[in-house]
Amino acid sequence: MVTGGRRGLGAALVDEVLARGARKVYATARSAYTDNRPEVVTAELEVRSAASAAALTGAAADAEIVFNNAGVLLPAPLLTGDFERVTATFDVNVFGLLRVARAFAPILAANGGGALVNMHSVLSWLAGSGAYGASKAAAWSVTNSLRLELGHQNTQVVGVHAGFIDTGMTSAFELPKATPAEVAARIVDGLEAEATEVLADDASAAAKAALSGPVERLAFSAAR
Repeated sequence: MVTGGRRGLGAALVDEVLARGARKVYATARSAYTDNRPEVVTAELEVRSAASAAALTGAAADAEIVFNNAGVLLPAPLLTGDFERVTATFDVNVFGLLRVARAFAPILAANGGGALVNMHSVLSWLAGSGAYGASKAAAWSVTNSLRLELGHQNTQVVGVHAGFIDTGMTSAFELPKATPAEVAARIVDGLEAEATEVLADDASAAAKAALSGPVERLAFSAAR
């Protein structure tokens, strides 16, 4: 099951798992849409609603892998940004991720444990991107705790960090970007290798390595 599977990285993840032999993929979006491939089952999901996440479990009770990919990037400096944008960012990127995890944890347990794959960002570790980076840092922490809490049911929990991906979300940034297909392939490679963390590009690997150094070096000025 891929949240945000209609476009961008989510669509690339749907393509990637199908190419590797998945027989059924649930792909969600906030509104109804169609996909003509018989293996793809589309569904509506509003990650800001626990009821919506719970309703989806009824339709996707055979899900074995959940890709928590849905997210938003709303420009919002922490001090001066519109506070509704700040709270919306956390509601989707942190609490939305958690709502889906809570809803599907029993499904994964019933299906042998399976896997939960959560999308973070290189900006989880780099200051300067306001509410978005702060939300992704929180999501990273949530994932690490979920890994412990889901350990008893043999669920593999994978945290993914990636830099800029060439999607509509990052169209305003004139920076080198990976293609969604490249990142999707690396994510599924990590999943198949039973990894707990995927660093999808050199930028993420460099940021992770810098965590042991001075905090002043953990900044991304271009995202201000």
